[in-house]
Amino acid sequence: MSTRILALDTATEACSVALWNDGQVFSLYEVCPREHTQRVLPMVQQVLAETGVALNSLDALAFGQGPGSFTGVRIGIGIAQGLALGADLPMLGISTLATMAQGAWRRTGATRVLAAIDARMGEVYWAEYQRDVDGNWQGDDHEAVLTPQQVLERTLLLRGEWATVGTGWEAYPTLAAHAEIALTPGDMLLPQAQDMLPLACHQWQLGKAVAVADALPRYLRNNVTWKKLPGRT
Repeated sequence: MSTRILALDTATEACSVALWNDGQVFSLYEVCPREHTQRVLPMVQQVLAETGVALNSLDALAFGQGPGSFTGVRIGIGIAQGLALGADLPMLGISTLATMAQGAWRRTGATRVLAAIDARMGEVYWAEYQRDVDGNWQGDDHEAVLTPQQVLERTLLLRGEWATVGTGWEAYPTLAAHAEIALTPGDMLLPQAQDMLPLACHQWQLGKAVAVADALPRYLRNNVTWKKLPGRT
């Protein structure tokens, strides 16, 4: 049975849309800070028009659920919910950090990835992802918002070679300054929707699609930092 999944992401400075059409991938990607609202729907329309796929013929709609810019994440989820509601589609939330790990593998073959997105306020959105023998990424439980010092403490526990992705490495060059690991560029500063598609297909096969009302963001700062630093807003 063929599978058709549309993915869109606006969680960072990038805006991207991609379609999985029974194994074929069609994608658009732009870096357009503060223009996501104006750009994402035309990009959706362009991808669907160029592939001849109708929105209501999709199996599911995948959205970048963060972490990332609060505003960007909300824009992406809101637009995705509107599209899914109108076409009666289930939804698949895909981690921004896992998306970039998948992008590193696509571009360099990396199977161990350290993802760090600049979260401002002296922190990064962080995750340690490893690709298993079945091609699935393990590391959701490592996603957190951390200070550079906390990241350094995490990297001191790691060994081997890891690819790096995300804007956090440029913002804080000393994240792994004293760690005994070899770092290689994963060639991914920002997420791309085409890398959401393999993750979305895997979730779809596992039956993890949710109803529109249950499509939720993954902010991290709201629930992780607040627990670690009581009283901080």
